[in-house]
Amino acid sequence: MPRRADCEKLLKQKAGVIWLTGLSGSGKSTLANALSAGLLELGFVTCILDGDAIRNTVNIDLGFSMGDRTENIRRTAEIAKILTGSGLIVITSFLSPTHAIREMAKHIIGEDDFMEVFINCPLEICRKRDVKGLYLRSEKGTLPDFTGVDSLYESPADPFIVVDSACLNIAESTRLLLDSVLPRITYKPQTCNEAL
Repeated sequence: MPRRADCEKLLKQKAGVIWLTGLSGSGKSTLANALSAGLLELGFVTCILDGDAIRNTVNIDLGFSMGDRTENIRRTAEIAKILTGSGLIVITSFLSPTHAIREMAKHIIGEDDFMEVFINCPLEICRKRDVKGLYLRSEKGTLPDFTGVDSLYESPADPFIVVDSACLNIAESTRLLLDSVLPRITYKPQTCNEAL
């Protein structure tokens, strides 16, 4: 397997994981796709790991108990780590509702590669958006332990960046994300002195 440094040199980018967290309806998936498109335009190679896609494929065997939620994030973090080893910039879109779960992901991926992004949006606005009808199902009692309603969501204490998706539109949010992550993923060739 090629060394990560060789892959980064070939791709001219610094690999890393941009971990988007927030309530359902906050705009995580939309912003993950917009960020990926924005980075592609600038010549970066990304990979999106979306919560729904992972749940319907790799983690189809998992439910929504806290143990299964933890395993969902553990597996995803391991996949993200493998992808960064190939020089890719990984954008994840997961509720990852607790500090402990996100800390586990950061530990697996590595602190230097982990950029936690809190997509902040009030519960009332997420309820109004409810694109997937999940809040409605929760209110009807057909979706128990739904995060943010009857299951806890712990907002990040010290995220890499906060995007207030209730105040900023998609273009503004994407610009904020790009401006924040570009310094971390821009490739800096190693000089002769640094190599010694």
